[in-house]
Amino acid sequence: MKKAYRLKKNEEFQLVFKKGKSFANRQLVIYYLAKTGQEHYRIGLSVSKKIGNAVVRNRIKRYLRQAFLELDEQVADTYDIIVIARKPAKDMDFHQIKKSLMHVLSKSRLLAR
Repeated sequence: MKKAYRLKKNEEFQLVFKKGKSFANRQLVIYYLAKTGQEHYRIGLSVSKKIGNAVVRNRIKRYLRQAFLELDEQVADTYDIIVIARKPAKDMDFHQIKKSLMHVLSKSRLLAR
């Protein structure tokens, strides 16, 4: 995932939280906000310390980044997306996390079928 495609600043996160919409399932919560004039989607990842130690949190973020990389062509381009992992995500492997991500993205209509 290129750095230009990531949300990093607190102001960017807060804007998506305040003005965006959200959708969730048991493992993941996503917030998304349409940004006109943007040629590629941007993602921000949030994994709380309540989920586990640094190794567990970094593994979840790595899985999410890889899932977005594999779904790159299908994700709508003009959005800022924040993904928040919930506790059940710590016990999941890559394929389960990808399936869960595809579920929330398709329900929020950010994923082209």
